[in-house]
Amino acid sequence: MKSLAVDDDLTTRLIMEQTLSHFGEVDQCADGAAAVEMSTHALEGGHPYDVICLDIMMPNMSGLEALNLIRHAEQSRGLVPAHAAKVIIMTGADDSDTIRQAFKELCDAYVVKPIDPAELLNIVYCLCPVSAGDPV
Repeated sequence: MKSLAVDDDLTTRLIMEQTLSHFGEVDQCADGAAAVEMSTHALEGGHPYDVICLDIMMPNMSGLEALNLIRHAEQSRGLVPAHAAKVIIMTGADDSDTIRQAFKELCDAYVVKPIDPAELLNIVYCLCPVSAGDPV
């Protein structure tokens, strides 16, 4: 499984990376614009991300803007939602308007920080069931 950890806070990215590394390769970046660029590059290369953990409040481009652009890039390449990246919003914003907007932009899960690695593992297992014989 290939994952992308996106957050402007290095410590949070490292927690995401360490947790997601149980499933395979993990890339990381610090803002939404870089997330869109990396996701698009992975799509064009034929090896898209399976999971993207995405903060909302970041410099250069918010996580919600990035999510919108990532979903458009997936759709333009013919990816149906079942085969698109599973996007987990991980943010400090816990107001209902932000949560509603995240799901409107087609996130798959929403987690309010601080990050609990066990919770993140559980969400990834639920979104991307591991087959027998797959590395964990």
